[in-house]
Amino acid sequence: MSYESKMLEQFAMPSRKEVEQALLRVLLKHNGVIKEFSSGEAIVDEIADEFMLNAQQRSAFLETIYRKENRVKKALLWHRLLFRAADTLAKENMVSRPTQTLQLTKKREWMLTEKGFDEALNLCNIPASKKEFLPTKSYEVQKIVKKLIESPRNENYDPFDKNKRIIKTTRESALRSRGFRQAVIEAYNCQCAVCGLKLKSPDSLSWEVEAAHIVPNCSLGRDDVCNGIALCHLHHWAFDVGWITLLDDYKIQVSSQVDCLGYEFFRSLADKNVRICLPHKDEIYPHRNAICWHRQNIFYRQ
Repeated sequence: MSYESKMLEQFAMPSRKEVEQALLRVLLKHNGVIKEFSSGEAIVDEIADEFMLNAQQRSAFLETIYRKENRVKKALLWHRLLFRAADTLAKENMVSRPTQTLQLTKKREWMLTEKGFDEALNLCNIPASKKEFLPTKSYEVQKIVKKLIESPRNENYDPFDKNKRIIKTTRESALRSRGFRQAVIEAYNCQCAVCGLKLKSPDSLSWEVEAAHIVPNCSLGRDDVCNGIALCHLHHWAFDVGWITLLDDYKIQVSSQVDCLGYEFFRSLADKNVRICLPHKDEIYPHRNAICWHRQNIFYRQ
Protein backbone atom coordinates (compact mmCIF):
# COMPACT_ATOMS: atom_id res chain seq x y z
CA MET A 1 0.00 0.00 0.00
CA SER A 2 1.36 3.43 -0.97
CA TYR A 3 2.10 6.19 1.52
CA GLU A 4 -0.85 8.23 0.20
CA SER A 5 -3.23 5.25 0.42
CA LYS A 6 -2.16 4.61 4.02
CA MET A 7 -2.88 8.24 4.91
CA LEU A 8 -6.30 8.06 3.30
CA GLU A 9 -7.08 4.96 5.29
CA GLN A 10 -5.64 6.35 8.53
CA PHE A 11 -7.87 9.44 8.37
CA ALA A 12 -10.92 7.49 7.12
CA MET A 13 -11.25 9.72 4.06
CA PRO A 14 -14.04 9.08 1.53
CA SER A 15 -13.20 6.92 -1.46
CA ARG A 16 -12.12 8.51 -4.71
CA LYS A 17 -15.28 7.23 -6.41
CA GLU A 18 -17.44 8.93 -3.78
CA VAL A 19 -15.52 12.18 -4.29
CA GLU A 20 -15.88 11.88 -8.08
CA GLN A 21 -19.66 11.60 -7.73
CA ALA A 22 -19.74 14.50 -5.25
CA LEU A 23 -17.76 16.63 -7.72
CA LEU A 24 -20.25 15.93 -10.50
CA ARG A 25 -23.19 16.84 -8.25
CA VAL A 26 -21.48 20.05 -7.10
CA LEU A 27 -20.59 20.99 -10.68
CA LEU A 28 -24.26 20.67 -11.62
CA LYS A 29 -25.24 22.83 -8.66
CA HIS A 30 -22.68 25.48 -9.70
CA ASN A 31 -23.89 25.71 -13.30
CA GLY A 32 -21.20 23.38 -14.64
CA VAL A 33 -18.02 25.09 -13.41
CA ILE A 34 -15.97 25.19 -10.21
CA LYS A 35 -12.60 26.79 -9.45
CA GLU A 36 -9.35 24.91 -8.92
CA PHE A 37 -8.85 23.40 -5.47
CA SER A 38 -6.60 26.09 -4.04
CA SER A 39 -6.33 26.86 -0.33
CA GLY A 40 -9.09 29.19 0.80
CA GLU A 41 -11.46 28.32 -2.07
CA ALA A 42 -15.02 27.96 -0.79
CA ILE A 43 -15.65 24.96 -3.04
CA VAL A 44 -13.07 22.91 -1.09
CA ASP A 45 -14.98 23.38 2.17
CA GLU A 46 -18.36 22.96 0.48
CA ILE A 47 -17.50 19.45 -0.71
CA ALA A 48 -15.83 18.65 2.64
CA ASP A 49 -19.07 19.67 4.37
CA GLU A 50 -20.99 17.20 2.19
CA PHE A 51 -18.83 14.41 3.63
CA MET A 52 -18.96 15.97 7.12
CA LEU A 53 -15.16 15.90 7.35
CA ASN A 54 -13.76 16.90 10.73
CA ALA A 55 -10.99 19.43 11.31
CA GLN A 56 -8.32 16.73 11.42
CA GLN A 57 -9.40 15.27 8.08
CA ARG A 58 -9.38 18.72 6.48
CA SER A 59 -5.95 19.68 7.81
CA ALA A 60 -4.03 16.39 7.42
CA PHE A 61 -1.16 16.67 4.97
CA LEU A 62 1.20 14.54 2.94
CA GLU A 63 4.96 15.07 3.02
CA THR A 64 7.02 14.70 -0.14
CA ILE A 65 10.82 14.92 -0.04
CA TYR A 66 12.53 16.73 -2.91
CA ARG A 67 15.92 15.04 -2.87
CA LYS A 68 17.67 17.42 -5.28
CA GLU A 69 16.67 20.45 -3.22
CA ASN A 70 16.80 18.57 0.08
CA ARG A 71 13.47 19.97 1.25
CA VAL A 72 10.07 18.66 2.30
CA LYS A 73 6.91 19.71 0.45
CA LYS A 74 3.61 19.47 2.30
CA ALA A 75 0.28 18.99 0.51
CA LEU A 76 -3.13 18.83 2.17
CA LEU A 77 -4.53 15.32 1.92
CA TRP A 78 -8.08 16.53 1.22
CA HIS A 79 -6.91 18.82 -1.59
CA ARG A 80 -4.92 15.95 -3.05
CA LEU A 81 -7.95 13.66 -2.96
CA LEU A 82 -10.09 16.28 -4.70
CA PHE A 83 -7.49 16.71 -7.43
CA ARG A 84 -7.08 12.95 -7.90
CA ALA A 85 -10.87 12.58 -8.29
CA ALA A 86 -11.10 15.50 -10.75
CA ASP A 87 -8.12 14.16 -12.70
CA THR A 88 -9.86 10.79 -13.06
CA LEU A 89 -13.03 12.51 -14.28
CA ALA A 90 -10.95 14.42 -16.84
CA LYS A 91 -9.38 11.17 -18.09
CA GLU A 92 -12.89 9.75 -18.49
CA ASN A 93 -13.97 12.88 -20.42
CA MET A 94 -16.45 13.86 -17.71
CA VAL A 95 -14.85 17.29 -17.13
CA SER A 96 -12.40 19.59 -18.89
CA ARG A 97 -9.17 20.46 -17.11
CA PRO A 98 -8.52 24.05 -15.94
CA THR A 99 -5.82 24.40 -18.63
CA GLN A 100 -8.39 23.50 -21.30
CA THR A 101 -11.10 25.73 -19.83
CA LEU A 102 -8.62 28.62 -19.61
CA GLN A 103 -8.15 28.55 -23.37
CA LEU A 104 -11.91 28.65 -23.89
CA THR A 105 -13.17 31.06 -21.19
CA LYS A 106 -9.93 32.65 -19.86
CA LYS A 107 -10.74 31.19 -16.43
CA ARG A 108 -8.95 28.32 -14.68
CA GLU A 109 -11.92 26.11 -13.83
CA TRP A 110 -13.07 22.52 -13.99
CA MET A 111 -16.05 22.35 -16.38
CA LEU A 112 -18.54 19.59 -17.14
CA THR A 113 -18.47 17.95 -20.54
CA GLU A 114 -21.66 16.66 -22.15
CA LYS A 115 -20.81 13.18 -20.87
CA GLY A 116 -20.25 14.49 -17.36
CA PHE A 117 -23.45 16.56 -17.56
CA ASP A 118 -25.46 13.43 -18.36
CA GLU A 119 -23.86 11.54 -15.47
CA ALA A 120 -24.50 14.44 -13.06
CA LEU A 121 -28.18 14.48 -14.03
CA ASN A 122 -28.35 10.76 -13.39
CA LEU A 123 -26.70 11.11 -9.96
CA CYS A 124 -29.13 13.88 -9.01
CA ASN A 125 -32.18 11.98 -10.34
CA ILE A 126 -33.02 14.78 -12.78
CA PRO A 127 -34.72 13.64 -16.02
CA ALA A 128 -32.57 14.02 -19.15
CA SER A 129 -35.53 15.82 -20.74
CA LYS A 130 -34.78 18.84 -18.53
CA LYS A 131 -31.23 19.17 -19.83
CA GLU A 132 -32.09 21.69 -22.53
CA PHE A 133 -33.66 24.10 -20.03
CA LEU A 134 -30.96 24.08 -17.35
CA PRO A 135 -28.41 26.93 -17.21
CA THR A 136 -25.59 24.42 -16.73
CA LYS A 137 -22.53 25.00 -18.90
CA SER A 138 -20.69 22.25 -20.72
CA TYR A 139 -17.38 22.40 -22.52
CA GLU A 140 -18.95 21.54 -25.88
CA VAL A 141 -21.73 24.14 -25.53
CA GLN A 142 -19.30 26.84 -24.39
CA LYS A 143 -17.31 26.35 -27.58
CA ILE A 144 -20.50 27.19 -29.48
CA VAL A 145 -21.12 30.18 -27.16
CA LYS A 146 -17.62 31.50 -27.83
CA LYS A 147 -18.15 31.22 -31.58
CA LEU A 148 -21.51 33.00 -31.40
CA ILE A 149 -20.24 35.82 -29.18
CA GLU A 150 -17.11 36.41 -31.28
CA SER A 151 -18.77 36.23 -34.71
CA PRO A 152 -18.20 39.49 -36.65
CA ARG A 153 -21.25 41.72 -37.00
CA ASN A 154 -22.60 42.08 -40.52
CA GLU A 155 -24.51 45.28 -41.25
CA ASN A 156 -26.33 43.46 -44.06
CA TYR A 157 -27.24 40.66 -41.66
CA ASP A 158 -29.89 38.21 -42.85
CA PRO A 159 -31.76 36.96 -39.75
CA PHE A 160 -33.16 33.99 -41.67
CA ASP A 161 -31.49 30.60 -41.91
CA LYS A 162 -32.67 29.22 -45.24
CA ASN A 163 -31.21 25.82 -44.41
CA LYS A 164 -33.00 25.57 -41.08
CA ARG A 165 -35.62 22.88 -40.83
CA ILE A 166 -38.10 22.10 -38.08
CA ILE A 167 -37.35 18.39 -37.87
CA LYS A 168 -36.46 15.74 -35.35
CA THR A 169 -33.91 17.08 -32.88
CA THR A 170 -30.38 15.77 -33.38
CA ARG A 171 -27.50 15.99 -30.91
CA GLU A 172 -25.90 18.72 -33.03
CA SER A 173 -29.07 20.82 -33.19
CA ALA A 174 -29.65 20.35 -29.45
CA LEU A 175 -26.13 21.61 -28.70
CA ARG A 176 -26.67 24.55 -31.05
CA SER A 177 -29.97 25.40 -29.33
CA ARG A 178 -28.37 25.31 -25.87
CA GLY A 179 -25.41 27.31 -27.19
CA PHE A 180 -27.76 30.03 -28.44
CA ARG A 181 -29.64 30.08 -25.14
CA GLN A 182 -26.45 30.22 -23.09
CA ALA A 183 -24.84 32.89 -25.27
CA VAL A 184 -27.88 35.20 -25.15
CA ILE A 185 -28.42 34.84 -21.40
CA GLU A 186 -24.71 35.41 -20.68
CA ALA A 187 -24.66 38.44 -23.01
CA TYR A 188 -27.43 40.04 -20.93
CA ASN A 189 -25.88 39.03 -17.61
CA CYS A 190 -28.77 36.65 -16.83
CA GLN A 191 -31.32 39.46 -16.55
CA CYS A 192 -34.39 40.56 -18.48
CA ALA A 193 -33.54 43.27 -21.02
CA VAL A 194 -36.92 44.95 -20.39
CA CYS A 195 -37.41 44.93 -16.60
CA GLY A 196 -33.98 43.90 -15.33
CA LEU A 197 -35.31 40.90 -13.38
CA LYS A 198 -32.44 38.58 -12.41
CA LEU A 199 -33.74 35.67 -10.38
CA LYS A 200 -32.78 32.02 -10.05
CA SER A 201 -34.44 29.09 -8.32
CA PRO A 202 -33.44 28.11 -4.75
CA ASP A 203 -31.49 25.10 -6.05
CA SER A 204 -29.65 27.35 -8.59
CA LEU A 205 -30.68 25.02 -11.43
CA SER A 206 -32.97 27.45 -13.22
CA TRP A 207 -32.89 31.14 -14.19
CA GLU A 208 -36.16 33.03 -14.59
CA VAL A 209 -34.77 34.77 -17.69
CA GLU A 210 -35.13 33.11 -21.12
CA ALA A 211 -33.41 33.52 -24.49
CA ALA A 212 -35.96 34.81 -27.01
CA HIS A 213 -35.53 34.72 -30.78
CA ILE A 214 -36.41 38.03 -32.44
CA VAL A 215 -37.17 36.34 -35.76
CA PRO A 216 -38.65 33.14 -34.28
CA ASN A 217 -37.70 29.54 -34.91
CA CYS A 218 -40.97 28.91 -36.72
CA SER A 219 -39.97 31.58 -39.27
CA LEU A 220 -36.50 30.05 -39.65
CA GLY A 221 -34.82 32.69 -37.49
CA ARG A 222 -31.08 32.22 -37.00
CA ASP A 223 -29.61 30.98 -33.72
CA ASP A 224 -27.35 34.05 -33.49
CA VAL A 225 -26.88 36.37 -30.52
CA CYS A 226 -27.89 39.38 -32.64
CA ASN A 227 -31.19 37.59 -33.36
CA GLY A 228 -31.74 37.06 -29.65
CA ILE A 229 -32.72 38.96 -26.53
CA ALA A 230 -32.91 37.88 -22.88
CA LEU A 231 -36.39 38.30 -21.42
CA CYS A 232 -38.29 37.19 -18.32
CA HIS A 233 -41.25 34.84 -18.84
CA LEU A 234 -43.84 37.62 -19.04
CA HIS A 235 -41.92 39.90 -21.40
CA HIS A 236 -40.86 36.92 -23.55
CA TRP A 237 -44.53 36.04 -24.01
CA ALA A 238 -45.51 39.67 -24.68
CA PHE A 239 -42.71 39.99 -27.26
CA ASP A 240 -43.58 36.72 -29.01
CA VAL A 241 -47.30 37.52 -29.35
CA GLY A 242 -46.70 41.12 -30.44
CA TRP A 243 -47.78 43.26 -27.49
CA ILE A 244 -44.32 44.84 -27.41
CA THR A 245 -41.51 45.33 -29.92
CA LEU A 246 -38.30 47.36 -30.29
CA LEU A 247 -37.53 50.53 -32.22
CA ASP A 248 -34.23 50.97 -34.05
CA ASP A 249 -32.83 52.92 -31.08
CA TYR A 250 -33.72 49.94 -28.81
CA LYS A 251 -36.58 51.73 -27.09
CA ILE A 252 -39.63 49.62 -26.26
CA GLN A 253 -42.78 50.19 -28.27
CA VAL A 254 -46.05 48.98 -26.74
CA SER A 255 -49.08 48.20 -28.86
CA SER A 256 -51.78 50.88 -28.65
CA GLN A 257 -54.30 48.07 -28.24
CA VAL A 258 -53.00 47.47 -24.71
CA ASP A 259 -54.96 50.59 -23.66
CA CYS A 260 -58.15 48.75 -24.47
CA LEU A 261 -57.19 46.00 -22.02
CA GLY A 262 -56.51 48.35 -19.12
CA TYR A 263 -53.09 46.93 -18.21
CA GLU A 264 -51.15 49.74 -16.57
CA PHE A 265 -48.12 47.45 -16.33
CA PHE A 266 -47.61 47.58 -20.11
CA ARG A 267 -48.71 51.18 -20.55
CA SER A 268 -46.03 52.29 -18.09
CA LEU A 269 -43.35 50.96 -20.44
CA ALA A 270 -44.61 53.22 -23.20
CA ASP A 271 -45.05 56.21 -20.88
CA LYS A 272 -41.47 55.99 -19.63
CA ASN A 273 -39.98 55.77 -23.14
CA VAL A 274 -37.87 52.87 -21.87
CA ARG A 275 -34.73 51.64 -23.63
CA ILE A 276 -33.82 48.01 -23.05
CA CYS A 277 -30.71 46.99 -21.13
CA LEU A 278 -28.11 46.03 -23.73
CA PRO A 279 -25.00 43.80 -23.71
CA HIS A 280 -21.60 45.34 -22.97
CA LYS A 281 -20.44 44.76 -26.55
CA ASP A 282 -22.35 46.60 -29.29
CA GLU A 283 -21.30 43.87 -31.76
CA ILE A 284 -23.92 41.60 -30.18
CA TYR A 285 -26.75 44.12 -29.83
CA PRO A 286 -30.04 42.96 -31.42
CA HIS A 287 -29.63 43.54 -35.14
CA ARG A 288 -31.84 46.21 -36.67
CA ASN A 289 -32.76 43.93 -39.57
CA ALA A 290 -34.18 41.42 -37.08
CA ILE A 291 -36.10 43.94 -34.95
CA CYS A 292 -37.43 45.67 -38.08
CA TRP A 293 -38.85 42.32 -39.21
CA HIS A 294 -40.42 41.81 -35.77
CA ARG A 295 -42.11 45.24 -35.89
CA GLN A 296 -43.52 44.57 -39.32
CA ASN A 297 -44.57 40.95 -38.87
CA ILE A 298 -45.22 40.25 -35.17
CA PHE A 299 -46.08 43.59 -33.52
CA TYR A 300 -49.82 44.09 -33.05
CA ARG A 301 -50.85 47.47 -34.53
CA GLN A 302 -54.58 47.10 -35.19
